[in-house]
Amino acid sequence: MAAIKTENLVKRFEEVAAVNDVSLEIPEGEVFGLLGPNGAGKTTLISMLSTLLTPTSGTAKVAGFDITAQSLEVRRNIGIVFQEPSVDDLLTGRENLYLHSMLYGLPRAEINPKIEKMLELVKLTDRAGSLVRTYSGGMRRRLEIARGLIHGPKILFLDEPTLGLDPASRKAVWGYIKELKDARNTTIILTTHYMEEADALADRIAIIDQGRIIELGTPEALKKKVGQDLVFLKGRINETAIKNLPFVSSVEEENGLYKIGIADPARNLQALLNAGGVIEEVEVRRVTLDDVFLKFSGRQIKDDAENNGIFERIAAVKTTRR
Repeated sequence: MAAIKTENLVKRFEEVAAVNDVSLEIPEGEVFGLLGPNGAGKTTLISMLSTLLTPTSGTAKVAGFDITAQSLEVRRNIGIVFQEPSVDDLLTGRENLYLHSMLYGLPRAEINPKIEKMLELVKLTDRAGSLVRTYSGGMRRRLEIARGLIHGPKILFLDEPTLGLDPASRKAVWGYIKELKDARNTTIILTTHYMEEADALADRIAIIDQGRIIELGTPEALKKKVGQDLVFLKGRINETAIKNLPFVSSVEEENGLYKIGIADPARNLQALLNAGGVIEEVEVRRVTLDDVFLKFSGRQIKDDAENNGIFERIAAVKTTRR
C-alpha cells in the first residue's frame, strides 16, 4: 500500500492555484523530497496532506485514509515538523515531549520510556531538563523531530527542517533524518529549497514550480537528464588521447581551456588526467539539482518567503480585480 497517494489535487486562494493538479504516489519507507523555490506550493501541499488545509478539488489518501473524510485518522498516523518553530519555550525539552504524548493519548505507562528513547535518538538526553528557551536553533529542530515521532507515526512531514540553521547544525539534522530512515520504516516527506539537502537525503525528488510537479525521479536520474559532468583542463593537452577515452562524451577548446564532458568523474578523473598531457589546472563541475531546476523551470531557486510568494500573487489578483 502506498503511504501517500494524491490524484489531481488542487488548492486555490482566490484565482491563484497554489497547488495545481498534483498526482503522486509515495511508497512506504521512502524519503520523498519536494524541491522548489519559495512560493512554489510546497508548504500548501504539505498542509493539505496533514489536514491543515482543505483541498479545492482532487483527492488524497495518507496512510490509507482520506484527508477530507477521515482527517482524524490521518492525524493519528502522521507527525509534522513545521517550518516555523512550535515548541514551548517556557517548558523543558522533556515537558514538551510529555505534553505532546498526552495530547496524542499515549498510555501513561509508555510515555516516559518513549520520551527517553526519543531524547537519546536526537542526542538531547543531557539537556532534557533545560528550558527550551536556552536551546540553540539546531537543538530546537532536533526536539521538534523527537516530538513529531514520539507517538509512532507512519509518516513524518518535515517542512523546511533546516531553515535558518548554521551549516554545522544543518548537517547534524541531516544525520538524524538519515538515522530515522535506517532505523525505522517511517515514510518521510521533506520540503526544502536547499538543493544539497534534497540531494543528500531524498530517495526520490519531485520538483515543484508554480503549483505543478514539473519533474519527478531519483536525484541521479534527474541530473542525468541535464547532461554529463564537466572537467576543465588547462595546459599542454593531448586532445586526441582524451577524445579516444570511452567515458568522454565531448571535448571543446577555447583560448587554451578545454571543457570535457565526462561520465562518473569520481571513477574516471584519474584516467583522464593520465591521458591528458601536461596539465596545469583542473576544475571539476558536477551537474547539480540547481542545473536540473534551471533546465526544467527556466529560472533558479529564489530566496523569498514561500507564503509571501503565495500571498503576493493573491494580492496582485485582488488589486487587478479592483
